Amino acid sequence: MSLPTTPRHHDKNTTNMSNGHSHAPVLGKPGAPQQRSLWIALALTSSFMIAEVIGGVITGSLALISDAAHMFTDTAALAIALAAMQIAKRPVDARRTFGYHRFEILAAAFNALLLFGVALYILYEAWQRISESPSVDSLPMLVVASIGLVVNVISMRLLASGKDGSLNVKGAYLEVWSDMLGSLGVIVGAIVIWLTGWTWVDSLIAVAIGLWVLPRTWVLLRASINILLEGVPEGVDLARVEKALLSLEGVESIHDLHVWAISSGKTSLSVHLVSPEGDPEALTHSASETMARTFEIHHVTVQVERVECSQAKAAHGYA
Repeated sequence: MSLPTTPRHHDKNTTNMSNGHSHAPVLGKPGAPQQRSLWIALALTSSFMIAEVIGGVITGSLALISDAAHMFTDTAALAIALAAMQIAKRPVDARRTFGYHRFEILAAAFNALLLFGVALYILYEAWQRISESPSVDSLPMLVVASIGLVVNVISMRLLASGKDGSLNVKGAYLEVWSDMLGSLGVIVGAIVIWLTGWTWVDSLIAVAIGLWVLPRTWVLLRASINILLEGVPEGVDLARVEKALLSLEGVESIHDLHVWAISSGKTSLSVHLVSPEGDPEALTHSASETMARTFEIHHVTVQVERVECSQAKAAHGYA
């Protein structure tokens, strides 16, 4: 839907101007099933985390403690995801006209930094222990890691349906996923130690877990930072967007094209269309429809100008 509004810029070169915006129902809004899944996953993960810490201390396994540390970050990620969902429900106010949806991205960035810290600490501890080769009780280590694997698989299945609609839920899912691989590594390490007595394998598995997590954590952090910097969201090709807008009937040129996201699934676009003879209202509606249909961008603000405004000309370097 396109609505005429008061022009944002008054310029001597703009003889007929129309501003409009359209928006569809908000995408990516977490629902009750998503939150229920997060609560169940949080209860499972936090309960087993305590058991795994105790098991790691009793068995002397750094790999098990490493897995418990990742369980802790899983617990933190799930708790923060739930908190972010609650805070995001708060209504728009006079100080925060976009509401509190950005909190989700702050939470995802915090989770990524937390994962970085834990991974680096585990790598350091593994390096310290490689030369010492402390004794490791492999059978209890195997039992605890196997239970951890089951908990992680259940949590992953609970979170799988919501991971593509929320960067925060995706972050929690990735942490549980990486922890599942960590549990597999601990199981393999326990079996090797049981069969061969090579206790140094425990530290090696801990290092492998840390190195596995780091690049995936970087991907999550990079995506979070991109949104915080209001960069073009992943999956949106700005060149294609520009081409689609220029292909609209009557459009001579465009400028001040901006595409950004407040949070996951909440992409916005604003643009100035220069159209000497086109119908402003029709162009506004056509641009909004094209962005929604082709790029799934539902919050669109369009300004139509008869001639390019002076602000754009100054930006291009001519008066």
